[in-house]
Amino acid sequence: MTDLAHRVVIVGGGAGGLELAAKLGRKFGPDHVWLVDKADGHIWKPSLHEVAAGTLDIHREGLSYFMLAKDCGFTFIFGELESLDRQGKLLLLKPVRSPGTGEEIFPARSIRYDTLVLAVGSKSNFFGTPGAAEFAIALDSTDEAERFRQRLLHQLVTADQRKSAEPGYMLDIAIVGGGATGVELAAELLEACADAAFYGLNKLEPGTDIRITLLEGSGRILSALPEKMSAAAQQLLLDRGVVVKTSVRVSEVRRDELIDSEGRRYPVDLCVWAAGIEAPAFLKNLGLEVNRINQVVVDAGLRTSDPDIYALGDCAQAPWHGHEGRQALPARAQVAHQQAGFLLSAMEQRIKGGADSGQRVFRFRDYGSLVSVGHSRGVGSLMGVLSGKSWFVEGLLARLMYMSLHLMHHLAVLGPLRTGSLALGRLLAKRGAPRVKLH
Repeated sequence: MTDLAHRVVIVGGGAGGLELAAKLGRKFGPDHVWLVDKADGHIWKPSLHEVAAGTLDIHREGLSYFMLAKDCGFTFIFGELESLDRQGKLLLLKPVRSPGTGEEIFPARSIRYDTLVLAVGSKSNFFGTPGAAEFAIALDSTDEAERFRQRLLHQLVTADQRKSAEPGYMLDIAIVGGGATGVELAAELLEACADAAFYGLNKLEPGTDIRITLLEGSGRILSALPEKMSAAAQQLLLDRGVVVKTSVRVSEVRRDELIDSEGRRYPVDLCVWAAGIEAPAFLKNLGLEVNRINQVVVDAGLRTSDPDIYALGDCAQAPWHGHEGRQALPARAQVAHQQAGFLLSAMEQRIKGGADSGQRVFRFRDYGSLVSVGHSRGVGSLMGVLSGKSWFVEGLLARLMYMSLHLMHHLAVLGPLRTGSLALGRLLAKRGAPRVKLH
């Protein structure tokens, strides 16, 4: 191949972007398919709450983009998009610097593209809440999840030491946002704190000395999901000791407390922000149409206002065809996965020298939702593909089905043999490792 080969550049190696790059790379090779990401490793974003709790080790579960590029046949570029020259069809990347020393690893670069796919995902939306960005941790990346995990360990050790002098001391952990991330993190923290206390924190009683409070602004947790699922998840959390407060809007975050819109105060030693999302701010500066939360507006074929630029996943506002009462698709991994599959044929056609006809329409098929409420329980609503009915599942079955979603993502990227090997290796490694990551 020559440098004139049609080049599809995908910016963002999340669930949708990586799956698209892997499938295209296997078919067309590294001259045609390029992936750009500001991180050098990939993890399935819905599992970041497990990284934060320490029940999943990022150093075992993370996949190197350099390895994936070699195995799947695409070119990986380590860097962050700074600006876009649409007329010259160039991506301009920021220099990559070492997190510890600031030393330049890769210089600023420009990359040619023929077709560009934006798949940069989303980040937490603080809604301008005073103190939120400063004192709360948002689980937007592995770095943030690891930072929370380290702080949690330090807080647990401190709480154990203080119990001798202050028998009534209680460690307060607050989670702002009762969506899937907040609910799953609350359940995961319960088990993680109990496991951490098992390893030498003899004065700390997790059941009575640690208070986890989940604050949700709407009238119920998991408000975007079916009411039955919401009620079941809330009852599971309450049964396990989580304090759930709905219709509470946090108006200020301080170092040691939260204040809501009614002036009520909630003591906090550690705060996680999981209330709402927005797309990265740089999308506003690319000359493309965006909405109020920076998502790139795309048509039914996932095309932007520029015919050579597409967008998928959380960073795109795409129409939801056939769904009454809602105009745009929700920000869910299931959506990104299906959009990657939809764009596959359009990218294949472009690489082969054809043009996107513009006639194909992306239609999202909602197969339901699953939420993990700890390692042994889960709740979910499944859409019957054949029957057309909705099925509610809970307990161990729902938890096993939730775990299968991670395996399905690995299957799409790695193929069946490597996915099976990784799953077996993970099972065996757990027998020789502590229940929770302690370092």
